[in-house]
Amino acid sequence: MRQIVLDTETTGLEVTHGHRIIEIGCVELVARRPTGRHFHRYLNPEREVDEGATAVHGLTLDKLRREPTFAVIAAEFLAFIEGAELIIHNAAFDVGFLNAEIARLPGEQATIESSRRVLDTLALARELHPGQRNNLDALCKRYGIDNSKRELHGALLDARILADVYLAMTGGQSALQWGETSHKTSRIGETSQRWVRREGATLKVIQANAVELAAHEAMLAKFAQNSSSEDRR
Repeated sequence: MRQIVLDTETTGLEVTHGHRIIEIGCVELVARRPTGRHFHRYLNPEREVDEGATAVHGLTLDKLRREPTFAVIAAEFLAFIEGAELIIHNAAFDVGFLNAEIARLPGEQATIESSRRVLDTLALARELHPGQRNNLDALCKRYGIDNSKRELHGALLDARILADVYLAMTGGQSALQWGETSHKTSRIGETSQRWVRREGATLKVIQANAVELAAHEAMLAKFAQNSSSEDRR
C-alpha cells in the first residue's frame, strides 16, 4: 500500500475567512516504510499572514512573496498524492484548506477526499486514548517519538514526525531515521519494544468487508466533525 503523510501550514485558522495554504509537506510510505520520496513547497498566499499563525510557524508574507502560488504547483502536488491513502492529523482542517485551493483552479476539479482514502490520525488517537490530549506533541511524548527539533511548526518536519507517530500507533516501526534503514528501539508507555524484520515470513491477511469499511469510514467522519483546533497539532 502506498501512503502519503501530509501536513500544511496556513495564514490562519479559518478557511471560510479566506485564509490560504503557505506550506505543504508530504512524505511517502510504501508497505509501511519510508521510500525517501517527499514533496515540499512554500507558497505565496497572496494575502497577509495572521500574527498568531506566524508565532506558530514563523512565516510571513514578506518571506513568501517570491514563492509560487498554489496554482503553479497544483499539478505536481496532485500527481504526487495520486493513488495514495492520505494520512493527516485533524484531516478536516488540512483537507478543507486543500479543497479551497483546488476550487480556485480553472475548470472542474475533484475534491481531495472524492477519489482518495483519508485517514485522520487525530480521530484514531482519540479512539485509542479517549479523554487524553492527542495533539502531535502529546502523541510524541506518549509514544517516545523525538520531536526536539520542533521549535516551530513546519509542514515537512511535522509530516515526518506524524509518520513516526502513525506507525507507532498502528503497531509498526516507530522512530524512523529518515533517509536511513536502521532498526530502532522505542519506548511505548513502560514497554521497550524492538521491531525486527522477519524475511520470508508469511502473514495471513484478512481484508475488511464492505459493511466493515463503511462503518469505519462513518466513524472517522464523525470524529472529524468533532475535531477541535486545540488538537490539530
